[in-house]
Amino acid sequence: MNTADGSSAKKPTGALAEKTAAARSKLTSATRALSQSAGTLRSGGWKAISWRSFLPGTDVGLALAVVAVLSILILPLPTFILDMGLSLSITSSVLVLMVALFLERPLDFTSFPTLLLLTTLLRLALEIATTRLILSHGNEGTYAAGHVVAAFGGFLMGGDVVIGGIVFAILLVVNFMVITKGSGRIAEVAARFFLDSMPGKQMAIDADLSSGAINERVARLKRKELEDESAFYGSMDGAAKFVRGDAIAGIIITAINIVGGLAIGILRHGMPLNEAANTFTTLTVGDGLVSQIPALLVSTAAGIVVTKGGTDGSADIALVRQLGNNHKPLAIAAILSALFAVMPGLPALPFLLISVLAGAGAWLRHKAPTTSTDGDVTEIAAPPAAAPISEVLRLDLLRLELGFGLFPLISGDNPQLTEQIKALRRTVATEMGFITPPIRIQDNILLPSEKYVIKLKEIEIGSGEVKPGKLMAMTPSGGVPDLPGDKTTEPAFGLPAVWIDPSLKSKATALHCTVVDPASVIVTHLSEAVRQNLPDLLTYVATQTLLDDLPREQQKLVNDLIPSQVPLSTVQRVLQALLAERVSIRDLPTILESIQEGCSLNLRGIPALTAHVRGRLSRQICHTLIGPAGYIPIITLSPEWESDFISHLAGQGEDRRLAMPPSMLNRFVGKLREAFNTASASGEVPVVVVSSPVRDSMRSIVERVRPSVSVLSQSEIYPRARIKTVATVS
Repeated sequence: MNTADGSSAKKPTGALAEKTAAARSKLTSATRALSQSAGTLRSGGWKAISWRSFLPGTDVGLALAVVAVLSILILPLPTFILDMGLSLSITSSVLVLMVALFLERPLDFTSFPTLLLLTTLLRLALEIATTRLILSHGNEGTYAAGHVVAAFGGFLMGGDVVIGGIVFAILLVVNFMVITKGSGRIAEVAARFFLDSMPGKQMAIDADLSSGAINERVARLKRKELEDESAFYGSMDGAAKFVRGDAIAGIIITAINIVGGLAIGILRHGMPLNEAANTFTTLTVGDGLVSQIPALLVSTAAGIVVTKGGTDGSADIALVRQLGNNHKPLAIAAILSALFAVMPGLPALPFLLISVLAGAGAWLRHKAPTTSTDGDVTEIAAPPAAAPISEVLRLDLLRLELGFGLFPLISGDNPQLTEQIKALRRTVATEMGFITPPIRIQDNILLPSEKYVIKLKEIEIGSGEVKPGKLMAMTPSGGVPDLPGDKTTEPAFGLPAVWIDPSLKSKATALHCTVVDPASVIVTHLSEAVRQNLPDLLTYVATQTLLDDLPREQQKLVNDLIPSQVPLSTVQRVLQALLAERVSIRDLPTILESIQEGCSLNLRGIPALTAHVRGRLSRQICHTLIGPAGYIPIITLSPEWESDFISHLAGQGEDRRLAMPPSMLNRFVGKLREAFNTASASGEVPVVVVSSPVRDSMRSIVERVRPSVSVLSQSEIYPRARIKTVATVS
């Protein structure tokens, strides 16, 4: 069929067809289930819905609770239900405060911003309901708005309207001006500072990941925790406005209740001024207390949560640990309290009791000191746990050791080296088909300040020196750049170079020089070292991980091949043989199919299986060897040399070796060097092509003469690849 843009759309095949069929099946099932559910409800099946769905803590229960709170804003409530709602508001506020006190860390209470909104909405709805009852039935007596309001009003006022009003006003000021305002400011500053510190924390996680200090799973957990913290502090900043708005609304509602109640009582019901003032003020103060006390508790809980910050453990443990950690402050407090006890006019018993308690605490702390930073106290620290002996045996597959002068490359706001190492691992994974192990970056004070060492399994495989603050300049021709600076040798390829001042970069660029910074020099050297040692990095565990990460549709191939036809170690050695010649193993399914096919052809031995796999990968191999001109420049052997190599092969299978006399081998190597020089003079990067039987022997020779040159057998040249003979060894 044709699509809207005129292009033809093919039917899905293979995995796409399976996914499409599965999606259609799920859609059909969902439609059928929806139809059945609708039919069940129409036929009275709603009775079968479990009552547990309406309990608190469930989705339906929460939705009904929110709808009930919103309905209070509109519908009048009887006093019994109002008393239940006010009791729930007070109890829930106490519960929130207790949870905040025993909180280990702020992220353990991520629902707090939502809870603030719901509790604020509940209090405002109840205040509106009580206001409706006070203004409509206040003339009936102090129980017009329920027993809870009447009890709170009578308890606080104690029969005196003036004293009750003053105490209530003080509670409003404490909640609004002190706790609510302070909590809001702390939440705002905490959110701002946390958001400002997020980039640094993310870079620290990336640096730990690239250095191997943590693995991918731990990095994902740390990033998730960072996201949760960001969302929490941002939500707390907004939720603090709920608390502040609730306090303002309480003040306004209280004023409305007093003024409106007096007006209604005097003008509508003809009550005397004293009676109206006493009745409506008592109800208003009681209503205000019932709403302001829970608001005060929740505001305090919000302040505790946002001020907790980096304190470890619950608030009670943290306070006791930090206030009583040192005996000196306790001793001074005991002495001052004893002095207050003997001062004339002050009660002696309270101060003496406090002095005895503080002195006892100081004495106990002095006898059993903890790890203190005070130099006069002998610190008794728990002996550090001894590291397991097995830790000594663990090897870092890859390690980069730096002298102390190179620390700026991995620290500060712009850690260039760690970022480039991450890019290197990603590039190697894309090109070669497997993820190299993490590269541990470690300082080594025994190294010269500007030297670095690359180690594989803690054995040095490369080293060099760079100069921070300068740039390395190299010429494409391989000569020494005509620039002032310190002459050196590029460590990865051995090219002559010069360390120049950054101010000379434009001049070096004008001379067509390649200019790189110190971090790039190290990473380039590290890249070459990694590529030259890829077989050693593909461990048994890494091979198993590669197979486990294959798509599910490829797992059947793995299960059929391993271990019934070949063991995992054989697959590992074949992959290592490919990587040794820089053949990508990214097309792992084709490699496994080739190994399985070779087993069915009774091919035994790693060389035979590797040769068969290389034949199946001929298109990929040839594609990577095509030069800028669009063809593969090749160097061939004369028929005489081909015959000499074949006649001097001895042994069978994996034991087959070249047994050529040394004089003849030296003469061949000399002619091979001449062929390489001829090809290089014409600007070509040649490939040696020989017959299949002598490819492995030729590879061992070429690897010693020019390791970067590839060696192909005639069967490994893809039929459609363009080739051009640039030299012949005769």
